[in-house]
Amino acid sequence: MGFNKVCLHAFGYELPPRVITSAELELQLAPVYDRLKLPLGRLELMSGIRERRFWEPGTKPSQAATLAGRRALANSAINPEQIDCLIFTSVSRDMLEPASASFVHNALGLREQCLTFDLSNACLGFLDGMLMLGNLIEQGMVDRGLIVAGETAENLVDSTVKALIADQTLTRKSIKNSFASLTIGSGAIGLVMGRTDLADTGHYLIDGAWRANTRHNNLCQGNNTGSDILMATDSEELLIRGVETAKSTWDDFLARLDWPPETIDRYFCHQVGRAHAKLLINTLGLDKEKNLETVGYLGNVGSVSAPITMAMGIEQQLLKSGQRAALLGIGSGIACLMLGIEW
Repeated sequence: MGFNKVCLHAFGYELPPRVITSAELELQLAPVYDRLKLPLGRLELMSGIRERRFWEPGTKPSQAATLAGRRALANSAINPEQIDCLIFTSVSRDMLEPASASFVHNALGLREQCLTFDLSNACLGFLDGMLMLGNLIEQGMVDRGLIVAGETAENLVDSTVKALIADQTLTRKSIKNSFASLTIGSGAIGLVMGRTDLADTGHYLIDGAWRANTRHNNLCQGNNTGSDILMATDSEELLIRGVETAKSTWDDFLARLDWPPETIDRYFCHQVGRAHAKLLINTLGLDKEKNLETVGYLGNVGSVSAPITMAMGIEQQLLKSGQRAALLGIGSGIACLMLGIEW
């Protein structure tokens, strides 16, 4: 059970250059706010998101992921020619075909004998990538691998704003299903992992637990219609069912790893909004002082959210050598995955 030969080398992340505040988005939505008599400040008040980051126009998911992948390689001191598996895990991707991983592979100059593919599972993609790469390493199929994700929220937010302004049938009730789309932010993350017998970093992937609560796969659904990307989310029900699934997964996680909760030093959670964080912490009985909150200035960064929060926690020395961390992920569908790390 679990992993015995898998270590984490280094994260690398990239933050987009443009900072977009919730107040700025509300100004764009002024016609809607005026017609529905919605108070300014509602977006930040309900979500806890003060701002999020956007890439420059035209930035592709693979380009963002390449930036983070290059940083991860530099931080790990692993040469690109030593990477024999590349997994691209974003919700965002360049196109339907070919795999976005192929663009990252070429941009990073990885070798031809590198297993290269996309793995998609909404906001859980990166954690699933860690699990898949960990198993490939554990089984001896690959020696070192790189996981990348580059989320590009610009088109989703822009399409949502335009759709809301154009829809004259909107009511204070019906606008709620578009609210979550305005909380999305952009960002990129990369992680190098490898076999402990080749280079033991002292940072280990231990094990994980997962659940699928697919009875509720209708609560958050996105579609792409040409240049427009739209998403409908029942935020309140998704919050309830997501945390409900997380509680069952958390119980499995503690039992599978045999970790008493008090021995876990840090939690790095998927960041949706402040209400989500509060309910998750209360339901799972977590110590809120051990949780790092990034949603206020990053927004919901999809598959990048939990791992970039961990990368920032390491950078801020909130997670230190010899400590335990839990990566807690929830994705629409509904699915949940939790990973245990000994740092």
